[in-house]
Amino acid sequence: MSEYPLGSFEDRKILAEIPFEKLLDFFFLQIRNLWRVDGLYFLEIEKLFGTENATQIDASVWEAMAVLEAKSLQKTFNIVENPDTPTIMKLLRLTSWALDHPFKTVELFPNKAVLSVNRCRTQEARLKKGLGEFPCKHVRYSYLKAFVGALNQEVKVNCVVCPPDPRPNDLWCKWEFEMQC
Repeated sequence: MSEYPLGSFEDRKILAEIPFEKLLDFFFLQIRNLWRVDGLYFLEIEKLFGTENATQIDASVWEAMAVLEAKSLQKTFNIVENPDTPTIMKLLRLTSWALDHPFKTVELFPNKAVLSVNRCRTQEARLKKGLGEFPCKHVRYSYLKAFVGALNQEVKVNCVVCPPDPRPNDLWCKWEFEMQC
């Protein structure tokens, strides 16, 4: 277990009374709420300081979050130091960024993995609001590089495509993770 208990006894008791399927719904709702808060903060920063400054702030926040998540997940699931690429991908899929991202695919190869996002709720919401496509490459790259680096410095992250890059209509972003040794 962690140094600090994850939730009080009373919190755990309340959650334990919720039927399993409803508990999963509740869990995913909380992840979506995290995304909503992130989006609302970003939009307000963007209004006050412009997209470029908001993106810089967002990248710094997500980079810090990546290290916290990587180390917390590693500890929670008793993952050894310097895990291999499939293990890193398993942990990445459990992050607040990826867990409730139903339009992603992960392909595993020896010493390499590829993550593709075919639909992006954030981008779709921006376009629906008339805000234009968000150039998220710097934010995502900062996050993924920090997440992977916190787990194993020998695994490198490469962006194949991510906005503002030109992309096909059925793909928002694609990332490669490769063991270098």
